[in-house]
Parts: sequence; C-alpha cells; structure tokens
Amino acid sequence: MSMAMVGMIAGMALGFAGYFGGFGAFLLVAALGAVGFVAGRYLEGDLEPGDLFRGRGVRRERRR
Repeated sequence: MSMAMVGMIAGMALGFAGYFGGFGAFLLVAALGAVGFVAGRYLEGDLEPGDLFRGRGVRRERRR
C-alpha cells in the first residue's frame, strides 16, 4: 500500500472522528495513530527506543 493511500485513510479516520465525536475524539484518534505509527516503526526495526529521547545533534552508529 502506498504512503499516499495510508495518509488518505488516516485523514478520513480523523475526519470521521472529528465530525461524529467532536474535537476530543479527533485528538484521541490522532494520538493513538501517532502511538501506532511509532510502534510500527519500532517493530519493523526502523526505530530504536533511544532515538525518541536523544537530541538532534547526537547520533550513534547502528549495529547491524
């Protein structure tokens, strides 16, 4: 599935949540989507736990 399709589906989910549930539901769906995105990147191996807490200037070589 292309990234454009994933973005469209996420936008539609946020739109439905905002329309039917109000702003609170919109924020809840957006927050859970962000958590799901980070968890998916971690499980695929694209992200390490320390990457979220390290500053921008600090980089560490990844072990393969």
